[in-house]
Amino acid sequence: MKITEDSHEPAGSVKHMLRVQYREHLKAFNRDLLEMCDTVRSIASHANAALLEQSLDDAETALTEADSLQEISDRCEERSMRLLALQNPVASDLRQVLSAIYIVEHFERMGSLARNIALLARQRYPEPVYPAPLHGYVEELARLVDDMGAATRNLLVEPDADAAVELHTIDEGVDDMRAYLCSLVSDREWEYSTREAVDLSMLARYYERYADRCVGVAGRMVFLITGLKPEAYLLRRDEPDYNPDEKFATIERKFRVEG
Repeated sequence: MKITEDSHEPAGSVKHMLRVQYREHLKAFNRDLLEMCDTVRSIASHANAALLEQSLDDAETALTEADSLQEISDRCEERSMRLLALQNPVASDLRQVLSAIYIVEHFERMGSLARNIALLARQRYPEPVYPAPLHGYVEELARLVDDMGAATRNLLVEPDADAAVELHTIDEGVDDMRAYLCSLVSDREWEYSTREAVDLSMLARYYERYADRCVGVAGRMVFLITGLKPEAYLLRRDEPDYNPDEKFATIERKFRVEG
């Protein structure tokens, strides 16, 4: 996430030094957040390969990387506590820290869901998790979710409220695919085993929840940029007089004076 430099304190003053220290901590936090996102995406990529290609090596790699995710998460938690305790943050910084805390939680859950996919692939190896004729459907589901993961990372690098709300469109495709697969396994004409029906249902659920967490990250980014929830932002977006930057600048000026 981008950081806006906004210190108005004289260089060399105690307040200025504290502000510089605060910004350095915030930058380090954002680097950790991006590293966490990349780790989650790598886990998901290997989990997809394990699932779609019956690759035991990819399953093991995904599980190993999932174990390392907690270390990054703990580091992010420690940094967030330091940032909140270091000095009274201005409004934009407070939004950034709080948003990042929630995003870390989403990434933790995404890592767990990708790990579940890898575990399922490893448990069924060398057999596939799902019936071979349904490979195309599962592959498409994995592709849609991977696209959402890529879009989520882009939001961290280039925050954009409009791009964030667009993730709902891809998520609808994921929901439709999951509903379709679940309709297949519940159909009386299901011609495969009960084990395959259960595994496919679980698999579809893991992907759906992963996609929902991407939407959760996007929602936090909308709040970070605009101060609004996605639904409220969509309602306000087309209003000609809506200028969140000016409103937030006014709040921050007041905050500094009163602080």
